[in-house]
Amino acid sequence: MSIEHMQHIVISEAGGAEVLLYENTAIPQPAADEVLIKVHAFGINRPDILQRQGLYPMPAGVTAVPGLEVAGVVAACGHAVTQFQPGQRVFALTNGGGYAQYCVVPASQCLATPDQLTDVQAAAIPETFFTVWANLFDMGAAKAGETVLIHGGASGIGTTALLLCQAFGIRSFATVGSDAKVQALSTLTTAINYKTQDFEAEILAATQQAGVDVILDMVGAPYLAANLKLLRRDGRLVYIAFLGGAKAAQVSLGAIMMKRLTITGSTMRARNSAEKALIAQQLQQHVVPLWQQGQCLPMIHQCFDFDQIQQAHQALEQGDHIGKVVVRIH
Repeated sequence: MSIEHMQHIVISEAGGAEVLLYENTAIPQPAADEVLIKVHAFGINRPDILQRQGLYPMPAGVTAVPGLEVAGVVAACGHAVTQFQPGQRVFALTNGGGYAQYCVVPASQCLATPDQLTDVQAAAIPETFFTVWANLFDMGAAKAGETVLIHGGASGIGTTALLLCQAFGIRSFATVGSDAKVQALSTLTTAINYKTQDFEAEILAATQQAGVDVILDMVGAPYLAANLKLLRRDGRLVYIAFLGGAKAAQVSLGAIMMKRLTITGSTMRARNSAEKALIAQQLQQHVVPLWQQGQCLPMIHQCFDFDQIQQAHQALEQGDHIGKVVVRIH
């Protein structure tokens, strides 16, 4: 591979992990406000799986190369970039293109990698921490002293949310799909195996029928009725996905009105660069100090090499992961 060229991973067609292929291409050049990152590691996320399946395409004008988060070293800076220098370790929320040996990213979506983090740890941060901060703490307004329910608690998003809740003095519950996951999360939260337990009944019993203040939900329609019952007055329900279904048959509007509930949600992909930059600034202020103290370090389920991208996707799709799946580039 010449110094002007690199490998990236493309989706040849909608399908299973076998459609992920390696392709030689020119190294991209950063625009005025971008940095070029020599990628040392990148994270695998659920949106990548959906994109590969043809269910979640990139917006028009954005690279079709998957990959939403990277960590590595700045290789070059656009002429308007002043906050980073070549050779500096960074991690970043990309606008796509992270499955590559080099990736261009708006400088405003990059953070300097604390010395306490490896590149693999740093690569596991952006997509989940940006998403959780924007949805649970900004839109959901979760704060110390409140109680939160995280559906999909063993996922990358889930473990991130639980780590931050613990750090900020927020009581948490989580739904998971196995007793092994209940045990794995026992030091972080009260986890409930939704396959063998009624999470609604369990949480009401544990809270003296009071319920919770905020729910972060990636399941969708099947949980709506229980979510509305569990929310306290002025509670907030925040959707970040609907893996179990997007259309609910019935909604109890009376409960929403009587308890003054807020139902909202968002996707990271639809946010513009200014919105993503603001989230980066909030993480810099509130969460970077935690990482520097060795707190809230991402949970890594498994790390694969660059030539194992198909295995990495399969590991995430199997659903038995606890935390993040990461790919490293040697």
